[in-house]
Amino acid sequence: MKSIKIIAAVLVCAFVAVGCGKKMVKDGRVTDTIKQDMVKGSYIEAIGIGASDPALPTDTQRKALARDAAIVKAQYELLTLVKGVQIEGGITVERAMETDSKLQATVKECIKGAEIVNTEFTKDGGAVVTLHLPKVRLEQMMGVKFK
Repeated sequence: MKSIKIIAAVLVCAFVAVGCGKKMVKDGRVTDTIKQDMVKGSYIEAIGIGASDPALPTDTQRKALARDAAIVKAQYELLTLVKGVQIEGGITVERAMETDSKLQATVKECIKGAEIVNTEFTKDGGAVVTLHLPKVRLEQMMGVKFK
């Protein structure tokens, strides 16, 4: 009986988490307005929009390439956000990266490991990807504390 309650609780949490996601694509099109609250409580969020060559022969190929492009764009956006974060001592991550090549590599590794939490496709074969990067993981990997 206890395991049934646990399974039910997990399913409810999963349903709520999926239901609360922001939809960037409506009726097969990217919405005209995308609200981005990029620095959330426990994570940093980035959104990337990608497209592919419409001349590709299959829908699968177009979607795959559009998704890859959207992931790269979201990673770029995430890197830009992370560079602007202030760490203890009042300097930004970008400034710290200028003098520490190991930190540069660590930040890039962390960005590439960001969680893909949502992928949406448009009617024309485009993709919108949402990435989340937990702040705790970033702090741990960088060995710093954010302000």
